[in-house]
Amino acid sequence: MVAAPAAAAPCNCWRVRLFAAIDPSPDAVARLAAVADGVRDDVLRWSDPAGWHLTLAFYGEVGADQVDELTQRLTRVARRHPATRARIAGAGRFGRTVLWAGIDGDGAALRALAGSASAAGRRTGVGTDDRQRFRPHVTLARARGRDGADLRPYVARLESYTGPWWDADAVTLFRSRPGGPGHGPRYEPLARFALTGRR
Repeated sequence: MVAAPAAAAPCNCWRVRLFAAIDPSPDAVARLAAVADGVRDDVLRWSDPAGWHLTLAFYGEVGADQVDELTQRLTRVARRHPATRARIAGAGRFGRTVLWAGIDGDGAALRALAGSASAAGRRTGVGTDDRQRFRPHVTLARARGRDGADLRPYVARLESYTGPWWDADAVTLFRSRPGGPGHGPRYEPLARFALTGRR
């Protein structure tokens, strides 16, 4: 007699697209949005100011069984790193595809925090081992076509911008969801970690 196959264990197979970031203050967002409105056009696909953030680490698709571990590791990261001051200032581009506004502040502190957030992902088994130079920025717009666009005029109009200082005192774990037709992704905060380390 052949034994019936054992019932398969329930699969926790759902996956979510996650990243860790710092939110600018509402005042910083509002002031930059007012300036960006004077540059905005239909040539580029402009991001929603409500979703502006400083990405520290991108984790990509994360399994349900990994979210708790990632959250625990980010909790430990936040306990080791102190809050710092930051402001949005200047502008730049990544080739012909991405227009961004820069972040001023303690560059060493932000790089260290980004490195720890990335390491938390690697130890959880998510994210990439891409350790390219961290460039703190807020993505403002993307080119619409495959060939990109000449972003230099936009950079020239925004590069003298300097916004107010704010306290970068927490890291947020975000879920990225696809937007509707013609819209960029939507970002849903899943957890927030206060930066409580000592200087």
